[in-house]
Amino acid sequence: MRLLGIETSCDETAAAIVERDGASGPASGHGGGHANGHAGHGTILSNIVRSQLDEHAPSGGVVPELAARAHVSHLDHIIARASAEAGVPLGDLDGIAATAGPGLIGGVLVGLTTAKALAAALGKPLIAVNHLEAHALTARLTDGLRFPYLLLLVSGGHSQFVLVRGVGDYQRWGTTIDDALGEAFDKVAKLLDLGVPGGPEVELRARLGDPKRFRFPRPLLKEDRLDFSFSGLKTAVRLAAEAIAPLTKEDVADICAGFQLAVTDIVTHRATSALGRFRAELPTVAPVLVVAGGVAANQAIGAGLRQVAAETGARLVVPPIALCTDNGAMVAWAGAERLALGETDGLDFSAKARWPLDSADMGRRHG
Repeated sequence: MRLLGIETSCDETAAAIVERDGASGPASGHGGGHANGHAGHGTILSNIVRSQLDEHAPSGGVVPELAARAHVSHLDHIIARASAEAGVPLGDLDGIAATAGPGLIGGVLVGLTTAKALAAALGKPLIAVNHLEAHALTARLTDGLRFPYLLLLVSGGHSQFVLVRGVGDYQRWGTTIDDALGEAFDKVAKLLDLGVPGGPEVELRARLGDPKRFRFPRPLLKEDRLDFSFSGLKTAVRLAAEAIAPLTKEDVADICAGFQLAVTDIVTHRATSALGRFRAELPTVAPVLVVAGGVAANQAIGAGLRQVAAETGARLVVPPIALCTDNGAMVAWAGAERLALGETDGLDFSAKARWPLDSADMGRRHG
């Protein structure tokens, strides 16, 4: 089957066409998932992403109204490009998938409404995709993983550990109680006047700095839970910067290095604990840790997670960074996974600003 995927939940306007071959296997008793079903074989026929970086740069962050307007202006053209590059006319598609949440509601509405119009005009099924589920299932597209596996989602809006048991069957083990990790990187970058996107800029400066000059806190690290908290760390960075202002380039590099080391310590400590829980609850399953979201590109965090995997005997899977950040291919694949189970959505499906991955309506939805 070949599906179009549309992604407009934040500041990337994206569309892709993905082809899926093969079956998933016997259904499990959970939600709508498959217990150990194989992912089938996926091929990305096209994957077009237009960043809105230039539109939002003057504001130092994403402006929701500007993002929605840019989606309106460019989405039709990007869908046409995706169709042309894939060599698949829209009329030959087997379904239309679009992010229906969570995200900036104006942008989500643009993509979902466009998908509804295409589905109605072409007589194709609509699959309303949870953005987080798209991230959660990407490793099945890239690596053909079987269920279950552990997901670490680290992005601008989310920091979570999720047990992925099947399509529509997710158990959240930990989340952020304040800022997401990507948001913390961006806010530190803004504080230090490093521009956007903030994460890569902080990482770049950190490579040049002394990570031991500033000893920043590791919130919640001593607590027996898998949740994250980055707000206090961000405040500590601000106070350190204010105490030695005006900052030299060396000061900025040292602050970035200290912040990144603290973050890496937090993430690797939590990952070790999460894999320990995985082994305890699923003793017969070889542990797999999947990392998704834009922060997966951070090399220091990646190196830390590779060490954790080696020490715990787990397999670490990190999809290509182009598929970790927001893109249409992951949405198309999630749509294909659901369509393979016979799951579709009506044209009355509502866009959602908030849509937890472990919510009740993530289960099987018959259209």
